[in-house]
Amino acid sequence: MKKLITSFSFGSLLLLPVMASAQIVDSGNAGPFEDLLINIVTFINDILIPFIIAIGFLVFVWGIFLYFIMGGADEEKRQKGRSLMIWATIGFVAIIIFFGVINLLTQSIGLQGETLRNIPEVPEP
Repeated sequence: MKKLITSFSFGSLLLLPVMASAQIVDSGNAGPFEDLLINIVTFINDILIPFIIAIGFLVFVWGIFLYFIMGGADEEKRQKGRSLMIWATIGFVAIIIFFGVINLLTQSIGLQGETLRNIPEVPEP
C-alpha cells in the first residue's frame, strides 16, 4: 500500500510542470475552426435536414398513391406502396434522431444559438 501511495505521489510530481503550464482558453473566440463548426452545424440544421425530410415526405406520399390509387386491384403495387410508407416512416424517425444528436452535440460543445455572420437580412417595415 505504501508503495502505491509513493508511486502515485511520484507520478503526480512528474505531471506538475504540465499542469503549471496549462492555459485557459477563451471560449468566445476559438478562431476559424469554431467558425467552420458553426457553419457546418447551421448548414445541417437549416438546409440538409429539412431537405431530407421533404424527400421522405414525397416518398411517403408516393407510397400512399401507389397503395390507394394505383394498387386498387394489383396486390404487387399495394405491397410496394406499403413498403414505401413503412420505409419513409423509418426514415422520418432516423432523421429526427439525427437532428436530436446534432443539437445535443452543439449544446454540449457550446455552439447553441450561434448564427452565420454577415448574412443580408430584409428589414421589417
